[in-house]
Amino acid sequence: MKPKQQRLMLVLLGLGAVAAAALLALSALKDQAAFFYAPGDVKRTGLPLGRAVRLGGMVEDGSIKRQADGVSIRFVVTDGVATVPVAFSGITPDLFREGSGVVAEGRFSPDGSFTATNLLAKHDEKYMPPQMAGKMHETKTLR
Repeated sequence: MKPKQQRLMLVLLGLGAVAAAALLALSALKDQAAFFYAPGDVKRTGLPLGRAVRLGGMVEDGSIKRQADGVSIRFVVTDGVATVPVAFSGITPDLFREGSGVVAEGRFSPDGSFTATNLLAKHDEKYMPPQMAGKMHETKTLR
């Protein structure tokens, strides 16, 4: 083989190895590719039992029930297609309220309920921290 043919062969083998590695990585991540499951996705595809997942949607109005212990709550997540009851024990984020977006990390139970270990409150694109809301309209004069 000539040196030019050897270089070509090495380049082709390298590209093949990179492509194989990418395919293996994609096949390993195919179940985890979604950022979160919506209640409608769960209804359509079934419960992903036995593994930690994220459930995202809106907190249904009137569904937040605080338990007597002061840290446990129950609420319902909806996407307009289906609903999923969620139980969480811990401190909720400041933005967590009825009608707001939420992503709950946890596991599904065989009965269809979701036990969350962590809550992430979502906000719309117009959100601004309260500390910054008043400062947006302040102007400074340059000297």
